[in-house]
Amino acid sequence: MFSLLMDTAAEGVSAQPSQSGGLLGFLPFILMFAIVYFLMIRPQQKKQKEVQKMLNELNVGDRVITSGGMIGKIVTIKKDKNSVVIRVDEATNTKIEFQRNAISAVISKVDSKENEESEKNQ
Repeated sequence: MFSLLMDTAAEGVSAQPSQSGGLLGFLPFILMFAIVYFLMIRPQQKKQKEVQKMLNELNVGDRVITSGGMIGKIVTIKKDKNSVVIRVDEATNTKIEFQRNAISAVISKVDSKENEESEKNQ
């Protein structure tokens, strides 16, 4: 590019660089951005939406696993604090409160009928 400018200056011809040359220079950057978007950014956004959907669909009675590896059953969902209370031991009735974002997976879901019955029993 520099040699092209020097040649035109040496000839005394005042020529403007062509528009297509400028666009062709940016084409590799545009392609790299597209590849990064489709291989990294888009799948991460899709996974984040799935996790948020799973957290929004948590119900009392669901068996869950936390990011720390604790397995238990949801006893209470506190929407104002954005937390859940999980019973980790049936025998001693040990309950631990976790942030909702600490839930990494739902092991088993409770049907809506079973959920209503469990709420009535408590």
